[in-house]
Amino acid sequence: MKDEEMQQDLQAKAETAEEQAPDTITENTVASNSALADSEVSAVPFLQRVATEIYDWLDVITSAIIIVIVLFSFLFRVATIDGRSMMNTLYNGEKVIISNFGYTPKQKDIVVISRNMNNSVLEEETSELPIIKRVIAVEGQTVDIDFIRGVVTVDGEELDEPYVRQPTLTKYEVDFPVKVKEGCIFVMGDNRNESLDSRSDRIGDHGMVDTRYVLGHAIFRIFPFNKIGGLTHE
Repeated sequence: MKDEEMQQDLQAKAETAEEQAPDTITENTVASNSALADSEVSAVPFLQRVATEIYDWLDVITSAIIIVIVLFSFLFRVATIDGRSMMNTLYNGEKVIISNFGYTPKQKDIVVISRNMNNSVLEEETSELPIIKRVIAVEGQTVDIDFIRGVVTVDGEELDEPYVRQPTLTKYEVDFPVKVKEGCIFVMGDNRNESLDSRSDRIGDHGMVDTRYVLGHAIFRIFPFNKIGGLTHE
């Protein structure tokens, strides 16, 4: 009798174990699926954050590009130096930023000047090329040059010109002293003896450059990279 009871107990325990086993497997599977779902949910916000940051950066870059285009279309231009007339201040191939926004030419400024009907040269092939020079005098001022000493005077005062490559010894067609006409400027290159400028009839109106044809004031050198910086009067 006891043996039969023991067998019944064992059989009952086995059946109980079989009933509980599927439940355990089901619970483990549910737990695993739940963890996977949590992982997928947490991954979605991360990807969204990355996409949002990329979009923000692209928006900033696009805005910056548009601003640069607008600035260089309406406020600034890039000019490339062609020739030796502004040595030793500026050399052939160097690039400068010029601006004409609210600009009025002043003594010792470096300016880029167009060549056109009222500011031309005889050589047809170069008649469209702008020139870059330094303003020596503005309207109403009187310029005189002592070509023996190489000294320039404006309104009777000798100019201090540390930027010139050598004294002003070369004379062209213009006779001195000369008074700068209204609305005009008198310009010369820093490389005085290798510069075609207001000393010549071939520039402007007998050397007088109409300020309307000043394309801009050279304010900053951007190339070569080892010489990047502002352009001073020195």
